[in-house]
Amino acid sequence: MNEAKHTSPTTNGSPLDPATGLSGRRITRFLPPAFTHIPVMAEVVTETLSTVPSGPILDATIGGGGHSYEILKSRVDLSVIGIDQDPEALAAAKSKLAGFENRISLIHGRFDDLSVVTKHIGKQKLSGFLFDLGVSSYQLDNPHRGFSFRNDGPLDMRMNPESQITAGKYVNDSSEQELASLLHNYGDERYSKRIAKAIVSMRPIASTKELANIISDAMPARSRRSSGHPARRSFQALRIAVNCEIEILESSIRESIQMLKVGGRGVVLSYHSGEDRIVKRVLRELAGLDTSNSKYHPEVRHEKEILLLARKAQRASSDEISRNPRASSALLRKFEKVSEL
Repeated sequence: MNEAKHTSPTTNGSPLDPATGLSGRRITRFLPPAFTHIPVMAEVVTETLSTVPSGPILDATIGGGGHSYEILKSRVDLSVIGIDQDPEALAAAKSKLAGFENRISLIHGRFDDLSVVTKHIGKQKLSGFLFDLGVSSYQLDNPHRGFSFRNDGPLDMRMNPESQITAGKYVNDSSEQELASLLHNYGDERYSKRIAKAIVSMRPIASTKELANIISDAMPARSRRSSGHPARRSFQALRIAVNCEIEILESSIRESIQMLKVGGRGVVLSYHSGEDRIVKRVLRELAGLDTSNSKYHPEVRHEKEILLLARKAQRASSDEISRNPRASSALLRKFEKVSEL
């Protein structure tokens, strides 16, 4: 008797879980995707933190732990406190950083609640911190999380599954004016009014694919021919709104700088012009550069709390972008704390 040769089938690169139903027919269940994320500009982050004093590093958005892995590997005298509001991200980080158990603390929370960090370090100050404001590849590629405009899923977009407000709430309950403002302010969407009008006219909307199609149909034909998906800016805006990313950013950066040692360094990676404008303004202010002056007056300098390590935001190299296209929109700003004010 010949035994059937066992094979592990796949469809479109996704592993399958075959089973047989009561009818005798074959049932195929797709396993959820593994948590994968390529850390953006990891070499730059590690190099920036290479000279900081010994002590704890705050990874305020630890995700899958990619940046923290490189930081911990680079120096044995550094530890990491990692925060994330996504339980799946924390589970992935725990697995990724399994070899550094004695130097890693993982916290389920949002980066604006830094009191949890104080509980871990006491009166000790931070040696450095990292804010990576992007979304992980896993979150984007997993249709069940509702972040993707390419795959069909629920209108969710919550980083923290325990949060109450979903993207569906904004899409189906906001006024046309509120939606247009949200898409313009958080997504830099030039056709925000057209898109908002189309969304309101087609409500209720239940899925990401349905929303993406409505947005695409509302766009002028010439814009649909440009690079990138027509819905990408609108989905970004909804994600930012659902997770209150803009509202909590400034206060969190200021508080983190207060917690830094003199000689400690901070790195912020943003992927949206609205985020970067906030980061730039705060850092210039704390670096003693008055950003409110007009071009007709000389720049006024105040006391410095930090020193900018580069005046302009740094971008990923062309080589990195070719390996990881999602790095193309990244803007990295870095600085060192030089005094206590």
